[in-house]
Amino acid sequence: MLVLVAPGQGAQTPGFLTPWLDLPGAADRVAAWSDAIGLDLAHYGTNADADEIRDTAVAQPLLVAAGLLSAAALGSRTAFGAVAGHSVGEITAAAYAGVLSETDALQLVRTRGLAMAEASAVTETGMAAVLGGDQDVVLAHLEKLGLTPANINGAGQIVAAGTTEQIAALVAEKPEGSMKVVALKVAGAFHTHHMTPAVATLAKASEALSPADPELKYVSNKDGLVVTKGADVVARLVGQVANPVRWDLCMETFAELGVTGIVELCPGGTLTGLAKRALKGVPSVALKTPDDLDKAAALVAEQSV
Repeated sequence: MLVLVAPGQGAQTPGFLTPWLDLPGAADRVAAWSDAIGLDLAHYGTNADADEIRDTAVAQPLLVAAGLLSAAALGSRTAFGAVAGHSVGEITAAAYAGVLSETDALQLVRTRGLAMAEASAVTETGMAAVLGGDQDVVLAHLEKLGLTPANINGAGQIVAAGTTEQIAALVAEKPEGSMKVVALKVAGAFHTHHMTPAVATLAKASEALSPADPELKYVSNKDGLVVTKGADVVARLVGQVANPVRWDLCMETFAELGVTGIVELCPGGTLTGLAKRALKGVPSVALKTPDDLDKAAALVAEQSV
């Protein structure tokens, strides 16, 4: 069974959308999405620098647009048995699974990004990845420093979130047994209580949606469960901005479902990297540029034999 996954914030790099806009119809689609949300996605995906696309209000819709563009280039959804997204990637996954239209997904993520940027402005906060070490030891260390384990990613990676002072303390004193602590290219303590104000904003925006039930197995960040009702998917999308991402549980569910291959949407690399360590032996393809589409097609072809 093939699983399609969509990356979250921090995966973006300057100019990463450029080669995708050369695909037939891609520029027109991005222009239409840009008009729908009042944000020039083509500019930010091609010409903006790292600081500009680090802005939460920009990064989130840009990532969803890139994910949807690369998903369309893959072709038919019938090859995939399940779909999941990491953090904001869950909105990409919801659109791919047919829960939301592409326009609704872009409008929702635009609201999400703006609301989370506003919440981030209240207190200087950030996130850092702790690599390696015993999970219980790492979690105890984060608790001691007052940090939240915002992303429990599996494969020996936990992302901590909190104030800049708390993150600085973590960098200065990494958990016993861990290899290193890496500050992330994000502008807030996402998936923590610092994002609580954004939940109310997103809940109100979600009232205008008419979600459909997923056409694929939709694996949720909240607890790794397969969600079968569109309304439940949207409710989880609303709540997850202030709750931890349990990607470790998502990968456990992939294994339980019998995953035999993984394709990660643009800008791919992060989630396939985790899968290589946690789901050893499962082949994967990360879509970074359109050149990777042939590799994805080959993996699909192998799985269909």
